Amino acid sequence: MRPRVAVVLFNLGGPDRPEAIRPFLANLFKDPAILRVPLFVRPFLARRIAAARFEPAQVSYAALGGSSPLLELTRAQASALDAQLAEFDAKCFIAMRYWHPFSDETAKAVRDWGPDGVLLLPLYPQYSTATTGSSLTAWREAAARVGLVADTTAICCYPTDAAYVAAIAALLRAEWQAARRQLAPATGLRVLFSAHGLPESIVQAGDPYQWQIEQTVANVLADWDPGTDWVVCYQSRATPQRWIGPSTEAELERAAHDGVAVLVVPIAFVSDHSETLVELDIDYRALADRLGVPGYFRVPVPNADAMFIAALADLVRRARTRGPGLCSHAGGRICPADRTLCPLL
Repeated sequence: MRPRVAVVLFNLGGPDRPEAIRPFLANLFKDPAILRVPLFVRPFLARRIAAARFEPAQVSYAALGGSSPLLELTRAQASALDAQLAEFDAKCFIAMRYWHPFSDETAKAVRDWGPDGVLLLPLYPQYSTATTGSSLTAWREAAARVGLVADTTAICCYPTDAAYVAAIAALLRAEWQAARRQLAPATGLRVLFSAHGLPESIVQAGDPYQWQIEQTVANVLADWDPGTDWVVCYQSRATPQRWIGPSTEAELERAAHDGVAVLVVPIAFVSDHSETLVELDIDYRALADRLGVPGYFRVPVPNADAMFIAALADLVRRARTRGPGLCSHAGGRICPADRTLCPLL
């Protein structure tokens, strides 16, 4: 008989209606993996930050019709992945971190389905303690609460997986060619690999996220065109701390100064949500226009792209052969020794 495998996709989550925006933000900022301050001040500070972010978030989600499309898009990814795993009796489940379906809801559904094994697959290619790390902790706690007992394999990251890299490079190559056709031959085109930002303090503590972003970019360039004018930059600063840079806004200003068009690659995202559909497509496009950037283009995120889904399916197959435990796409640790918050020894 085919093994009965529950594949759990981790994603951020997003409000499904306007009334959900405030509690979604509260859930986000009260997570100790996000707001790393002493416990006794976290609730107060989380409320302050969530309140400050509420009005801008309302505007962003209003541009999307009042809710996030992330759950619907993740469901499409899950359905496509199900179809790729015909050798298993596989079923994909979704566990969102900050809005429904939460890990507790999903763990109950997995328990009731009765799998032979569970495979945890983050829709975060690059590991961070603030994303995959937080989701893994939430899942372990939820599984214990609901009594889910099954052999579990977790993939922590896949930043340089060849099939994932090829999928991103193919999307980039197609959009580059389309952008060049719209630009005058003399106009330069700079690639901005824009990733979600992270506070500097988290990276300095040993979080591997920034290093893994840089490795993904290096591998995409090697697959595509290493001679291209490019830069890695970071968007979506959300707390008062100093965040890693350069910022995407600063790189738009530099592009305007240099008189070059930009092609933005949302390198840390594999599903569309407010950071891509609003921040990149509306806010940064408007900023580029105001600054006089001669052209603004954006590479699509994979969503349910066939090459990307095939890459996820291959990750599932390889992880299944390794048995229970935690692994990277390569099996063991890929991070350098100074990335002390890497979850692998």
